[in-house]
Amino acid sequence: MTSKGEVVAESAVRFVRALPAPVARVWKFLTDPALLPEWYGEGSIEPREGGAVSLMGGHIRGVVTAWRPEQLLGYTWNVFAPGETVSAWPVSYLEMALAADGAGTRLTLTHRPIPDAMQKQTAMGWHTYLDLIGAGLDGKFPKRADLFPVNAALYGVDLNALKR
Repeated sequence: MTSKGEVVAESAVRFVRALPAPVARVWKFLTDPALLPEWYGEGSIEPREGGAVSLMGGHIRGVVTAWRPEQLLGYTWNVFAPGETVSAWPVSYLEMALAADGAGTRLTLTHRPIPDAMQKQTAMGWHTYLDLIGAGLDGKFPKRADLFPVNAALYGVDLNALKR
């Protein structure tokens, strides 16, 4: 043990995606409770810094850390099993930055820190959700269950042995 501080490396998952819609429409897709089920599932994101986040029926809970409409959405991220009031997982942080890209939007998603055991699964999950966002913005609504196996194979994730 030492009283000196130390630099600690942490892993992150990062995606940069070109989306087929203007920034205002992408922002709405990411934050409107009526549209969240199209890509993420039932939930809500209280529209202000310090606001509550509850996604997938409370499976994911957090607090909004950045609310800059049409620029940056950030929130803490914690995973809860049904009935849990304290998560067994460490808190992580999600940021989605938006920038105009011609007629579309460049979305940069960063989720950190990601425990080693969860890296492939987290990447597979965000890949799937970003596929759903892109398709939804293009007026198509594939089923998450159809995309998960394709992306699980891409990342080497066994869908029958997901970490919970």
